Amino acid sequence: MLGFIGIGNMGSAVLKGALKQHYLKPEEVCIYDIDAAKAKTFAMESKVILCATIEELIDQCEMVMIAIKPNVIDETILAQRDRLKHKALLSIALGYDFERYNTLLDETTRHLFIMPNTPCLVGEGMSLLEARHSLTDAELMFAKGLFESIGEVEFLPSHLMGVGGAMSGCSPAYLYMLIEAMADGGVKHGMPRDLAYKLASQTVVGAGKMQLKTKLHPGILKDQVCSPGGSTILGVNALEDGSFRSTIISAISESLKK
Repeated sequence: MLGFIGIGNMGSAVLKGALKQHYLKPEEVCIYDIDAAKAKTFAMESKVILCATIEELIDQCEMVMIAIKPNVIDETILAQRDRLKHKALLSIALGYDFERYNTLLDETTRHLFIMPNTPCLVGEGMSLLEARHSLTDAELMFAKGLFESIGEVEFLPSHLMGVGGAMSGCSPAYLYMLIEAMADGGVKHGMPRDLAYKLASQTVVGAGKMQLKTKLHPGILKDQVCSPGGSTILGVNALEDGSFRSTIISAISESLKK
């Protein structure tokens, strides 16, 4: 039995995605959220088991997913430290890596830090698993399979989890801003809003998949679109004038300061 403590945006994306992919069965999942009304609605819609308290959830589950805000993790974990003994814990909370959990949990609690992103909801997630963990082989296989069912998985050394999380965890927001801006550009010139969003979103999806499948350097792919004296190079020039690449790099760097 797997229990989700917290069903906010990220937790619900992972759970809904895994249920859609049939990696998890509703009767094998327990949920708890401090927002009882939200948890009740989620349980009714997804047919998972609703728990009234964290204690009830932990007692029913062999493995627990921590999907709550980082600012309440310390108090939550310390309050449940004894109850979590001999259990497996998966955490998707930013900043709570192997070392940090070692200071909070009993030595018998096995744990793994994971950084997923919200596209897990539609089976296109990018999840980062910390290479250092204390799960058993069977538990690690289950956790890896869970996140592979809703996207791609990479194991990273502890020192790269921060920047990796900034890239895959935060960047969807930057891409949504890009999609919105591209659509606004189309609307400015007469494109209907819904169609503008479709064109922008599919272009972003297609470009990403093309790089993944061809494995060509992004600069090469960019050059293949830019004809001499053509419209695309004029747009690239406008982006360079606006410090497009430098701004994206700065966004990644800023997100690491949290």
